[in-house]
Amino acid sequence: MRKIPFLLAIIACSVFKVQAQSINTTAMPFLLITPDARAGGMGDIGVATSSDAFSIFHNPAKTAFNQNQISIGLNYTPWLRNLTDDIFVGGASYVNRFKENSAWGVDIKYFSLGTVNLTNPDGSANGTENPNELAITGIYSLKLSERFSMGIGLKYIHSNYQIRSANSNLSPVNAFAVDISGYYQSDEENYGNFNGRYRFGFNIANIGPKVNYTNAANNDSFIPTNLKLGGGFDFIFDDYNTLGLNVEFTKLLVSSDNTDGWVEGIFSSFDNLTPTWALGAEYMYNNAFAVRAGYFHESADNGQRQYFTMGAGFKARAFSLDLSYLINSADVNNPLENTLRFSLAFDLGTIYEDY
Repeated sequence: MRKIPFLLAIIACSVFKVQAQSINTTAMPFLLITPDARAGGMGDIGVATSSDAFSIFHNPAKTAFNQNQISIGLNYTPWLRNLTDDIFVGGASYVNRFKENSAWGVDIKYFSLGTVNLTNPDGSANGTENPNELAITGIYSLKLSERFSMGIGLKYIHSNYQIRSANSNLSPVNAFAVDISGYYQSDEENYGNFNGRYRFGFNIANIGPKVNYTNAANNDSFIPTNLKLGGGFDFIFDDYNTLGLNVEFTKLLVSSDNTDGWVEGIFSSFDNLTPTWALGAEYMYNNAFAVRAGYFHESADNGQRQYFTMGAGFKARAFSLDLSYLINSADVNNPLENTLRFSLAFDLGTIYEDY
């Protein structure tokens, strides 16, 4: 890698978004990286916010409430920008609400660990490697009532840390996982001086078997099965001004005992680690301009990530652009410090009347 050793990048990726435990960490922590700048501006909250082009990551069930028939999202996040300039997370998503009560979608996430320059024992160049990870998720969501929906996702994951060297025994890994989610959105009601709407959501993401990078016995690693629970309320003051307040709790469903099976690990995970929590706010003017803020808190036992976020969004007809920025408030470093994140979205087709 141009500016930092390869192993440093791996360690940094493992520390962030993995909620490290006292005995073991999970493989494939990139699966938990928030992709879009809208959620990034609200403390990485998204399980119970209104549906958008990036709902597949946060809560697939939300797509059945997507306001437009088709939503397309593109995102790019520089990673460890304080140390190097060739690590990034990027992706694209597609949501199609093909019926009033159901939707399907596809999400692609790509994590590049940059370029690794290889050398021979005598110091001469021996080519390059580009370690990377990829996840492709297909989802389907269905309204079970006018206000409640459930969604399911099937995920293919490819993780390749392999480096051509005499002492490397890492092999590429292929895995599959399932997401199960639910979402509730109330009708708009009058509360005196304003109207309001409340929302609740949950998502159990990355449910799947353990993986092994070395094929060695007793060296399997959990993938980051993760539970999110959240709720929010929209203060609708008039046709031009809306304020949404949201809260979200996250719990890694992974055992601290690496000898547990992956199913057993989900249930035994409740004996360790306290949930993280986050608060987020979004002010929207005329459905065209948004200002966002948030706070994310994780205990010292989980990894001690704590940070404030801010963001903004601009929408013109079918096109929207979102930006976010993270302000670290913990003693541990954050890979997104001093980084501007952005995402693009396109909303096309029929407009539904759920909102």
